[in-house]
Amino acid sequence: MISPAAPPVEPDTFSLATPPLFAALAPARSILIAGAGGGFDVYAGLPLALALWNSGVQVHLANLSFSELELMDRDSWVAEHVAVVSPDSTSTDWYFPERTLARWLAARELPSTVYAFPPLGVQPLRDAYRYLIERLDIDAVVLVDGGTDILLRGDESHLGTPVEDITSLAAVAGLDAPVKLVTCLGFGIDAYDGVNHVEVLENLAALDRDSGYLGALSIPGASREAVLYRDAVADAQASTPDRPSIVQGQVAAATSGAFGDVRFTRRTAAGDLFVNPLMAIYFTVDLDKLAARCLYLDRIENTVGRRQVTTRIQAFRDELLSARIPRAFPH
Repeated sequence: MISPAAPPVEPDTFSLATPPLFAALAPARSILIAGAGGGFDVYAGLPLALALWNSGVQVHLANLSFSELELMDRDSWVAEHVAVVSPDSTSTDWYFPERTLARWLAARELPSTVYAFPPLGVQPLRDAYRYLIERLDIDAVVLVDGGTDILLRGDESHLGTPVEDITSLAAVAGLDAPVKLVTCLGFGIDAYDGVNHVEVLENLAALDRDSGYLGALSIPGASREAVLYRDAVADAQASTPDRPSIVQGQVAAATSGAFGDVRFTRRTAAGDLFVNPLMAIYFTVDLDKLAARCLYLDRIENTVGRRQVTTRIQAFRDELLSARIPRAFPH
């Protein structure tokens, strides 16, 4: 059962002196930070987790996984759709970001369990989150996105890669927890997938009018959190040299002051990157208020499998009478 917790901080009590992200999490005693979009998304939550651990807060990590979790031992599964990944987890899958992170954490004497969910529809993923919330006595859930396409509501000129992000959003929106947040790291990265970031800013402004925007928080490049995050990303790149995270690589470069077309993997050889300080900023919103703005969340509510989510999002887009017209930054 979820422990009683102090009431969440209301927006009108936020102050410039304390970042609203940390003010909102201040009442929490057990926080789940979960990668919303699969792959290496959980790494985007690492700077936040490091800061919270350093202040004595209990933090647990989870990730919607693209790894072949079915190759893990049966003993690794604590629920139907929840696998426990540790530094010693065995699998023949060479692409295993959750285990790579667990090993990095263990080597630095940090909590090294990473929970993993397979790609699912909303209903089973919600059950998986519900299990973890009860098992770990969670009173705050933070979904973290590498990029910002989770902030798109559906009528934008392009949605990027919404399937996993919005499935995670819908799953957690249907659960009771005293604090539920979404935070994004890597502003601008989704341009590769067609996202117009003027529309992202427009959505943040709308959330701010609805008291759902908790502001932007930069990760200082010389901070302990940034230094350790860059080390973790470098370790992940070394562990998966054939498929390093382009998103985390750009964010890590941004935290070190890099700018422009920074090369760190041959996977970006044909691209034109624009690494910049905006990528090293957490943009945080209230999860329920973000979910309430999503125009197609009801369509994916009763999904069981990932493919259902994909087809229903596509059906919504096909029926959309008019999408917003993309605009360039005016300055």
